Amino acid sequence: MTLSRISRPRWAMLFLAIGASGCATLTPYEQARSELGTGRFLGLERGAVYVEDRGEGEAVVLVHGFGASSFSWRHVTEGLVAAGYRTLAVDLYGFGLSARPQTKLPYSRFHQGQLILDLLDELDIERAHLVGHSYGGAVSMALAARASERFESLMLIGSAAPDYPQRRRTIAAAARPVTALFVRLRLTPNRIRRSLRRSAADDSIVTPELVDGYYRRLAIEGAPRAFWGLTAPMADRQGEIELSEIEMPTLVIWGVEDRLIAVEGARRAAAEVPDSRFVTLEGIGHLPMEESPEALSVLMLRFLDGGLFAFDSNRG
Repeated sequence: MTLSRISRPRWAMLFLAIGASGCATLTPYEQARSELGTGRFLGLERGAVYVEDRGEGEAVVLVHGFGASSFSWRHVTEGLVAAGYRTLAVDLYGFGLSARPQTKLPYSRFHQGQLILDLLDELDIERAHLVGHSYGGAVSMALAARASERFESLMLIGSAAPDYPQRRRTIAAAARPVTALFVRLRLTPNRIRRSLRRSAADDSIVTPELVDGYYRRLAIEGAPRAFWGLTAPMADRQGEIELSEIEMPTLVIWGVEDRLIAVEGARRAAAEVPDSRFVTLEGIGHLPMEESPEALSVLMLRFLDGGLFAFDSNRG
């Protein structure tokens, strides 16, 4: 039986039956803000944006991956702040404690990047260093190609390709009720645990505390519409982004044991960025900021302090 042949009454019965099997409990948004928010909330054009703003000095914007949030950067920021940098770990729309807008537009690659530019404007920061992990790397690359005058440098950590935010969009996510049900069934601590274990080279780092940190910042009121906004089909006003268009010093950091995005393919792609260096972390998977934040921070600070000259080649 195809879904298109299910009548409305049977749709309702199906939803009730599946719902009875157990769904995620979503925390009210204001409650989550109160319980988890230790940073700043900025009222930007398309909704509230949450940022962990720490330290003083040159600004470093930290952009998280899909399913993550500013929480991912909590260990990395310690070393950067101690070294005299100001860190801005931001929650993109639909993640962490930032807003879950009602329409699809704010969730586009273009507007997630615009969120970062608006954040810098709101904080009166003319230029910053830009760091992106996974999905956040895709957003950061597109932003670097579009607004290079706002950024001193770019760091990509286990980054997705620039077109990844668009490739995530499928016709299967077009129906909002189906997407909402999918999220409520799949957004559980056990699913988060399994995802983190797939991402890490050593899954012993996936403690109950780590799972709770990621889960509580996802299971928030508005999660179903956020997932719909991030995955339903929509036009991409930016179009193709060529890696050769990134015209700033770029450091690409990769875990050798990354099972989600193979290191060799990443190395070849990074070579297309004109002013780049490619370095690897042995024994690390897709989550360097969780698996080895100290080693990651050392590489980041070498780049921030010395630029590309701090690295010999693209061989890692």
